[in-house]
Amino acid sequence: MAVNLVNVEAVSKVYGTRALLDGVSLGVSEGDRIGVVGRNGDGKTTLIRMLAKLEDADTGRVTHSGGLRLGVLTQHDSLDPDATVRHEVIGDMADHEWAGDAKIRDVLTGLFGGLDLPGFEKGLDTVIRPLSGGERRRIALAKLLIGEPDLIVLDEPTNHLDVEGISWLAAHLQARRSALVCVTHDRWFLDQVCTRMWDVQKGDVFEYEGGYSDYVFARAERERIAATEEAKRQNLMRKELAWLRRGAPARTSKPRYRIEAANELIADVPEPRDKSELMKFASSRLGKTVFDLEDVTVQAGPKVLLKHLTWQLGPGDRIGLVGVNGAGKTSLLRAMAQAARTEGEAQPAAGRVVVGKTVKLAYLSQEVAELNPELRVLQAVQQVRDRVDLGKGREMTAGQLCETFGFNKEKQWTPVGDLSGGERRRLQLLRLLMDEPNVLFLDEPTNDLDIETLTQLEDLLDGWPGSMVVISHDRFFIERTTDQVFALLGDAALRMLPRGIDEYLERRHAMEDAVAAASPVAAATPAQEKTVSAADARAAKKELQKIERQLDKMSERETKLHAQIADNATDFAKVAKLDAELRELGGEREELEMRWLELAEDA
Repeated sequence: MAVNLVNVEAVSKVYGTRALLDGVSLGVSEGDRIGVVGRNGDGKTTLIRMLAKLEDADTGRVTHSGGLRLGVLTQHDSLDPDATVRHEVIGDMADHEWAGDAKIRDVLTGLFGGLDLPGFEKGLDTVIRPLSGGERRRIALAKLLIGEPDLIVLDEPTNHLDVEGISWLAAHLQARRSALVCVTHDRWFLDQVCTRMWDVQKGDVFEYEGGYSDYVFARAERERIAATEEAKRQNLMRKELAWLRRGAPARTSKPRYRIEAANELIADVPEPRDKSELMKFASSRLGKTVFDLEDVTVQAGPKVLLKHLTWQLGPGDRIGLVGVNGAGKTSLLRAMAQAARTEGEAQPAAGRVVVGKTVKLAYLSQEVAELNPELRVLQAVQQVRDRVDLGKGREMTAGQLCETFGFNKEKQWTPVGDLSGGERRRLQLLRLLMDEPNVLFLDEPTNDLDIETLTQLEDLLDGWPGSMVVISHDRFFIERTTDQVFALLGDAALRMLPRGIDEYLERRHAMEDAVAAASPVAAATPAQEKTVSAADARAAKKELQKIERQLDKMSERETKLHAQIADNATDFAKVAKLDAELRELGGEREELEMRWLELAEDA
């Protein structure tokens, strides 16, 4: 029988005149893996802070079992700014002790990319004070995971982690015996890690068995049976369930909901997007040319991020862009946006960006644009325009679109200066869409958005006719809103991945394995460095350049093969022949990439 770790009994919490939690009773037992969801401001963080006894309840009580070892990751760390990373994470352990501990090695490699903490100027001996919020957060998470808590409480643990980091964290938490309570808007992560869900709504908490996919079905079913008046929300849930069941098989390894009931619930729900209709409409709005990149080189200062890039963003293309941090995702979008703003006059370091004459670009960057703090929310939106045409005969007023993005009639008269970071992010995105662009660049659009707002944004984008590029670490959002995935793997090239993010993770793992196999001693003892003669380094650089040219040609050939497969979709014999050629090319590419990695260290 599982031991009860935490009891929450009749807990209430009021802020001003608003009851965030009203008489809530819950429990956490050994082995529980609980995901907490709900709209921003409904009390998710308050609930887990009271669960961890970081905040007192107004009424009711929270009790912990005797000797409970608790690990908590809050949104604000308590690290000593004058300490080093080594002191905070590893403490007084000698190098041979922590390097010999498989768990510590796994945590450091998973969160930082290596035992020597690449990206930190002095590795483990880097002082914490000058580090960014994202770097500090990863240090706090590493410190927590190296310990042995009975219960781990995490508030938005995937913030500041890339796709690989999130995948590693999910696998790590699955393998641990600790109980878990986690607040996150990353739906893929919830599906992988959680076996129960808490939905915080209007002062109450509803419990569901299973991960996020199970929760979507159970909540839609509960609302259908209860015949609630929230038809709009229910339709969004049913639409998302339809995508989970049809568009992404094996979304979860634990589908506990009844398959027949789920299929019946979505029987009359159409596919999320009518791709051919949207493509036709996008072509009429944009013409044949949107963005054409010809032999482009993208740099950040002296560092070359992409070179000899020939790529096309066509009308109606919906592209997901993934890659390691620093590989050049944001820099690529900035170079394209700069060319669009100057009508092609501002060009990258080398090559040429051709922008279609009808392109009207909206670029959501990671920085939140500053607005007049005295403006009301509705006024800030109406500054752009009063009504917006969403295509296919759909039109919305500024007020209606505000409600779609979670700004109810009362909230629409809140001064911009009083909004939270997440609310400002929503307002920034709302203003962009009000300007009726036909090309969208979205750089981390899911930051600070709750799950309900994300589903509403996805629903809005489903019917949006135009071209779109999305950079996001939110795997669920990428898979839900885009049709193709391209990746930057850190080798100055852009690749299309037919199998999406699964293929990206496989390629990254293969590259890491190749590095480990090439230098096992260096991987085990990061302090030792390989010495290479100047002649060998020159030879390695020469061969690297040759391999990079070969990889570029392979990328072009792969793109042509994919296009030929699409053009001959009904000719099965030809498709089989082209597919065999594509597989053979993939094998050659993997061999070249492994050789590239072997040479990279020498060069």
